[in-house]
Amino acid sequence: MSDPKGPEGTTEVASTRPYLIRALHDWCTDNGFTPYLAVYVDDSVQVPHEYVKNREIVLNVSFDATSGLKLGNETIEFRARFGGVARDIVLPVDHVIAIYARENGQGMAFPVPAAAAGAPAAPADGPQEAAARPAGGPLKLAPGRPTSGPSDQEPPEPSPPTGGRPALKRVK
Repeated sequence: MSDPKGPEGTTEVASTRPYLIRALHDWCTDNGFTPYLAVYVDDSVQVPHEYVKNREIVLNVSFDATSGLKLGNETIEFRARFGGVARDIVLPVDHVIAIYARENGQGMAFPVPAAAAGAPAAPADGPQEAAARPAGGPLKLAPGRPTSGPSDQEPPEPSPPTGGRPALKRVK
């Protein structure tokens, strides 16, 4: 059996990210929650770009919203519908910047890929629900907040509804 060596003779160890993603996906599913992935988007990510905002996209990766879901060590692959059209999705695991339960925001955030740390954000139009990652705190849902870095302040309290009929928005 060979011993893989990294730089300066150190042993390379597999990333924990794919294992943590699978574990949190299982936890969400076992508890009846909807697992969402926040993903940093660049040329190596295959997603519908009309739904990308500030180089990020949030995806529902529940078994109900996907088909053929494969949570691999290098890539995450599945088919999902966007605006009624089935699309193939391929994400490098190192581009996943968070996985969390939609219902309560519990989950885990990961660092943005090293190559992306200095990249300027390219705005794109399209609907998106973002996850805010307060520094040192748990992952919380905060629609409209960017996921590209830690926040030093909590989001403002939403104003109460001003009448009218409530509407549900389905995000996939």
